[in-house]
Amino acid sequence: MFDIPDSIKSEIESEEYTLDGIGMSGSSILIFKDKVLKIQDISEEADNEVQAMRWLNGRVSVPKIITYERKENKSYLLMTKAEGKMACDEYYMDNPEKLTSLLAAALHELWKINISSCPLDSSLNRKLQKARYYVENNLVDTENTEPDTFGENGFKDPEDLLQWLTTHRPEEDLVLSHGDFCLPNIYIENDKFTFIDLGRTGIADKWCDIAICYRSLKHNYSGKYAKKEYPDYNPDMLFEKLGIEPDREKIRYYLLLDELF
Repeated sequence: MFDIPDSIKSEIESEEYTLDGIGMSGSSILIFKDKVLKIQDISEEADNEVQAMRWLNGRVSVPKIITYERKENKSYLLMTKAEGKMACDEYYMDNPEKLTSLLAAALHELWKINISSCPLDSSLNRKLQKARYYVENNLVDTENTEPDTFGENGFKDPEDLLQWLTTHRPEEDLVLSHGDFCLPNIYIENDKFTFIDLGRTGIADKWCDIAICYRSLKHNYSGKYAKKEYPDYNPDMLFEKLGIEPDREKIRYYLLLDELF
């Protein structure tokens, strides 16, 4: 099924694994007892993830790279398995105030990192450049967007959205940004965090992560990704736990930008 390089075969031998079906990245994720193998097309994000894991090692908890190989058009990243439960695990979902407090703490943990030596650029200049490439090469999946992003009550097409994003770009409050701060990408063990899926990690506006986290809380608690709904949950609790006032314009901007990726 997978043409795994010999250097990685020697690490996993004949160990049993399961396939992860939670993520939405298009990668194949093989989960072993204490390791994870991520197989995906060679891309800038795949390379960025490896660079981010190396740079963040010792700064925050991220999986450790065991082996990284490229073969033909695929990249193969074998890493240690994150400890704990996903933030979308039922235990945390059933304890919304605890979960929201932990996610706020995880965001603060990232923002405390000194970015002066960070080699990873996820600023708006870079994001809009990448968005332009996606739009011009018809890589935007308009079927997998929020209902009102395109169409009668939204933007005409991805080019129209990109033009709006270019002319309405906000001032940036730069921090170390995860880039895809949704619940499945945060593992929690004894109130400590491990961050996974770091392909979009880099220096970026703090509201990028806040927006993605806010949307992830809304979707998970609305029952979009599971059968269980939590009608009493208010995702605005996130701002209370962060100790900030919501910037609705920036939240909308970064969620619209994410629609192009």
